[in-house]
This record gives sequence, structure tokens and C-alpha cells, in this order.
Amino acid sequence: MTSSRAFATTTVALGIVALAHAAITWPVSATLVLFGGGAVVAFVAEALVITLGWLEHHIEPKVSDVPLYVLFGWTAVIYFALRIALLVTDGWAAVVATGVIATTYDILTDHRGVEDGHWTYTDDLAGPRYRGVPWWNYLGWLLISCFTAAFTIPFL
Repeated sequence: MTSSRAFATTTVALGIVALAHAAITWPVSATLVLFGGGAVVAFVAEALVITLGWLEHHIEPKVSDVPLYVLFGWTAVIYFALRIALLVTDGWAAVVATGVIATTYDILTDHRGVEDGHWTYTDDLAGPRYRGVPWWNYLGWLLISCFTAAFTIPFL
């Protein structure tokens, strides 16, 4: 079981490493779009599912019930997924590949956050769950990752 402080600190550190890497390897505009725009998209998505009562986070500090570390995690995962996708393809194929890679990462890791008590899914929506994580979470990862990649690629 990972402590909440260690988990949040590691997530923020990963986000900072991703941002630093982007800053030295990408145009400033692409870096700002992915990390700035991506953080806004992630914030809105998290706030929406929290407002709907489907998700509750248990780590502080929060803004509108969205923990700040989440913004670092979303953007870092999408950044690394996009970098991997761009190694093998480009354009719309890279957008889709980014979504698939980022969502696969979430499929492999999200249940640990639930098991470790960092967040709780509180929805009662019908549909499948994988290791306690509802289907809509993975759909959200796919859509948000594709969206963030799609508006970043034109700046590369």
C-alpha cells in the first residue's frame, strides 16, 4: 500500500519530468498546448465526474474537489503516450495510438489507486467493471487522451 503523500509526490514528480522533457525537446507552443490545455481538459473531466457523484478523491490539496496532483498525472501519461505513438506513426493514427496507450496504462494501474484508498468510484451506473473500476473511466481516458493529442499534434 502506497501512502497518499508518496503517491501524490511521485505523480507530481513524473509530471514535472514530462514537462521538463517536453520543454527541451518540443516547440514551446506544443508544450503549452499539451500541458496547459491538457491540464484544463483533465480538470474539467475530473470535476464533472466528481460533481455527478461518480468519483471521490481522498488526497489533498484540492480545487473544486479535484486534487492538484491529478493534473500532473493526466498530462504526464498523455505526454509519454504521445511520444511513444509518434515513434511509430503520425497524424490521426498517432492520436488514436496515444489514446490506446494511455488507456492501457490506466487499465493496468487505476485499480491500485482504488485498492490503496486514493480514490473511490461511487457511481451506480450499469455496466462492466474491471478490478472495481467502471467502464466509463476507461472511455474517459480514451477520449481525453485522444482529444489532448489531437489538439497538440498541429503544434509539433
